[in-house]
Amino acid sequence: MAILALNVAALLALVPAAAVSFRRRGAPGALFFALLALGVVGPGLWVMAQADGEWRTGFAMSLWVTIAATMALYLALSLATRHAWQLSPLLLPYLLLLALLAVVWERAPDRPVPGAVPAGWLDAHIVFAVATYGLITIAAVAGFAVFLQEGALKTKRPTALTRLLPPMAASESLELRLLAAAEAVLALGLLSGMAAAHFLAGTLLPFDHKTLFSLAAFVVLGGLLLARYRQGIRGRRVARLALLAWLLLTLAYPGVKFVTGVLMG
Repeated sequence: MAILALNVAALLALVPAAAVSFRRRGAPGALFFALLALGVVGPGLWVMAQADGEWRTGFAMSLWVTIAATMALYLALSLATRHAWQLSPLLLPYLLLLALLAVVWERAPDRPVPGAVPAGWLDAHIVFAVATYGLITIAAVAGFAVFLQEGALKTKRPTALTRLLPPMAASESLELRLLAAAEAVLALGLLSGMAAAHFLAGTLLPFDHKTLFSLAAFVVLGGLLLARYRQGIRGRRVARLALLAWLLLTLAYPGVKFVTGVLMG
């Protein structure tokens, strides 16, 4: 019962910010940022309570860590940049959906963390992996905003949702900056993962789904940024590649957890 209450409390912490994101007009006030902070604290406390000094690898834990990290990055981004806060009508309902999935599959079994990996390397790899996924998630949301705004401009029929989102140029600029940051952090995550794999199995690149999907995402992001620099691609072409990179990392991180923790039990 206590676990269920903790899950529900973490879930409810996300609801106010998600609700306000559809009701606001004009620049955000202190209330909006306070509700975003609540959305960080709720999932963050769940993660700390469940981890209890030991890293858990279950599907629910992966989702709550993803939610907490993404909310923290989004709060910082919204405070630091002009238009990031306008992505909330797309991002926050998505994170709320992840929270619902985490509550449903809270009892999915964990798998033990290998003890042969030094704690420092493992901690670094986890931080880089979670940060990468948080950055690519927000970038994909910005890319989806580009899709919606471009469609509204072509049809000359803006919707209630597109009026809440950032202008297309602002979404695209934010998307590219986040993709560049995600590529840099992903590179660090791959290097720390190689070090962890070396300690664990004596190999630098284990042939598993997580490694293959992560490498594929790294290549897609690198190709996208190179094409942007050399050929100036933009709009939906960039958004499609950003969504592809997000999908690959989703398969690499929560996707693998879902298969091993839920489908395989």
